Amino acid sequence: MSRNILPEPSAELKPLSKELCARIRKNLDNDGMMPFSTYMEMALYEPGLGYYSAGLHKLGPGGDFITSPELGSLFATCLAGQVTEISEQLGCYDILEIGAGTGRLAADLLQNLPPEHLPRKYLILERSADLRKVQRGQIAANPDLLDHVEWLDEPPGEDWQGVLLANEVLDALAVERFRQGKNSIEQLCVTPQENRFTWGYREAPAQLQQAVAHLVSDTGREFSSGYQSEINLYLAHWLRSVSARLSRGLALFVDYGYPRSEFYLPERSGGTLMCHYRHRAHDDPFFWPGLQDITAWVDFTALAEAADECGLDVEGYASQTFFLLGCGLDQLLANHSENSADGGAALSAEARQLTLPGMMGEKFQVMGLGRGLDAPLRGFSLQDLRHRL
Repeated sequence: MSRNILPEPSAELKPLSKELCARIRKNLDNDGMMPFSTYMEMALYEPGLGYYSAGLHKLGPGGDFITSPELGSLFATCLAGQVTEISEQLGCYDILEIGAGTGRLAADLLQNLPPEHLPRKYLILERSADLRKVQRGQIAANPDLLDHVEWLDEPPGEDWQGVLLANEVLDALAVERFRQGKNSIEQLCVTPQENRFTWGYREAPAQLQQAVAHLVSDTGREFSSGYQSEINLYLAHWLRSVSARLSRGLALFVDYGYPRSEFYLPERSGGTLMCHYRHRAHDDPFFWPGLQDITAWVDFTALAEAADECGLDVEGYASQTFFLLGCGLDQLLANHSENSADGGAALSAEARQLTLPGMMGEKFQVMGLGRGLDAPLRGFSLQDLRHRL
């Protein structure tokens, strides 16, 4: 979608973006450029100005995009089946959700867990003060649930056991962008152009060159001249930071992405970078910085490699469709259709959005990373795509 047909932000929001742009310009390197990863981090998380830090309405019909938990309670109800299974192994346990959005998943999950399988604590690691307020309001609709919830500024500092949840978190981690030049790998950077930003190119630093060389070695495919894409150089570091004190349990990651062999296909020569603004997807990350979401699809092979570095086992990998079916989606729909006035029509419509290939079903993938688990997981009982990693 061309930036020329995107709606203009309101007058009161434009100054926020302009202030962020001024701050970005002050942080340019001596050559007048900035690595895209630094730009993406500032555009999303710069205190008071970044997309997730400035109090914007991001999720739901009035925001920029809708996540699976925002469609209704079906996603959380299915997830409750998997969490219950883990709680049966662990006994006393906690849940840690990273980036809890509006708090809808937390509220619905706590409400759908059997009382005897409720966590000791539902911990929320949230960088945005604005979203914390939204989450608290969502969960407070059921005051009994609020007693279970605690907000964290950083990952737990003591050992804990339980379930770590990250729904559409990995896609918002800052990535490097690279391009195969005529003779070497180039780093895609951000540089000023008149009153906005544009792409700049320079020789890739050693760390990025080595990471791209690993991609080539692993896939067995050289990149053609002009091929460009994304890579997260700090995924293992991030995963270690959030999972280091998980002594026993399961980390579930739900996001849109591919295994590496599909992520870096020759035909995907422009990469996977995507922006969301008022429910419009487009590819211009320089459109009013700070006022739109910027994401990149997830290389799930890289997540599996990061897990290995962090001492985690890949317990399963499946499409969202088969994960939800493994968690009992069919039975939930059948039970609801028997007991609802509309015969389950509304819930069936929600299920279609979550599972159809052209919607969220195949685009979204689920990976389970475990530590100290000794039994198969129901979410991966119908499909396990680990062989594709």
